[in-house]
Amino acid sequence: MNINSFKLTAAISVACIILVSFVYFLTKPSAADNNEVVFWSLQMGTFDGYMKPLIAEFEKQNPDVKIKWIDVPYSEGEKRTLASILSSNPPDLVNLTPDFSSVLAQKQALEYIDCRKLEPYNKQITQTFMIDDKCFAVPFYATSSLTLYNKEILKKSGINKIPATYDELYALAPKIKAKTGSFVTMPTLTENDTLLKILNKYSINNPQTFSTDEAVKIFEEYRKLYRNDLIPRESITQNHQEALEKYMSGQLAFIQTGANFLNIIKENAPQVYNVTEVAPQFTGTNGKYDVSVMNLIIPLRAKHKDGALRFALFLTNKQNQIELAKLTSILPVNNEALKDSYFNTYKQGDVNAKARVLSAKQLNNLQKNIRFKNNHKEILTLLNTTVQKILLGQDDIKSVLSATAKDWERLE
Repeated sequence: MNINSFKLTAAISVACIILVSFVYFLTKPSAADNNEVVFWSLQMGTFDGYMKPLIAEFEKQNPDVKIKWIDVPYSEGEKRTLASILSSNPPDLVNLTPDFSSVLAQKQALEYIDCRKLEPYNKQITQTFMIDDKCFAVPFYATSSLTLYNKEILKKSGINKIPATYDELYALAPKIKAKTGSFVTMPTLTENDTLLKILNKYSINNPQTFSTDEAVKIFEEYRKLYRNDLIPRESITQNHQEALEKYMSGQLAFIQTGANFLNIIKENAPQVYNVTEVAPQFTGTNGKYDVSVMNLIIPLRAKHKDGALRFALFLTNKQNQIELAKLTSILPVNNEALKDSYFNTYKQGDVNAKARVLSAKQLNNLQKNIRFKNNHKEILTLLNTTVQKILLGQDDIKSVLSATAKDWERLE
């Protein structure tokens, strides 16, 4: 691998030197560790009761392999992984996001995996981990957001039909505001890739489609909602946590979020939880849903690649995926696990179980994720700045989008 292909800035280089030293001492092998697979997970330190018996069972079935499990804070995952890959002694298996994994794969920093090994997993998800028909990661788990709505607000507004699309949702905004004083929803348009996920549902996912008539129409709708006080002013500055707080205080009729937030609502706003129901995620013109996925990668310089792959496949088999899902709100990526009744049946009135079943069903109809060749974060910042400019300014929307499309193309 040509390490020089990583065009790091001087500041990152200095940070990497420090991190390389840290990583080296963190994973430095001893004479007794020749068959030890070092596995880095992200933010799973509280799951000792799940991971330790799982590791013990794997080692029992694979006596030639030992697992050294190290949990890394989510915020440090990318930095530490990059530093480790620049060193001569990276971990053997790492839990990462597909976006960063894709960047590493494009830099030829990852071991490719026999795609036939991924046949037991959701096909639409595994396609996310392919470059030139070669697979660079094993899927770990998924989440797919849902629509939560306040039945009481809808009843007071005289609304009987639950919207399925963004267009249907926003059409309800004036009526809900007039009848109840509440907002229809709070789209956190500048939070990470929220805007891009919405646009992708309209097949707007590259510079060439960003300034089309369809794109102009979408931004015109957001400008109208914003200027007519039909969505909160904070929609272009705040994140999903603030949106959740507004929902829990009865200020929002709908919120699109993960099923895990149902328990937070139950604990902090039981009166709202008691009138909360769930529905599928909102769609655009393509009728598809988005998903968030975590995956497992094997660095090219890993010393125990075979053991790492065996452990990755064990970690994501049917039994272990179901067990992890029951401890959390994640969804399995293993097809056999998804067939389990836990993800297909629920009792009437059990909102949490219904949310789990609906989100699992969405995995059958996923839109293709957008993959960036370069400057992922810079492009997201560009798009988020654009929506703020459109909602706050008087500029012609078509002109703004055309200028942004050119900047996007240059960044890629």
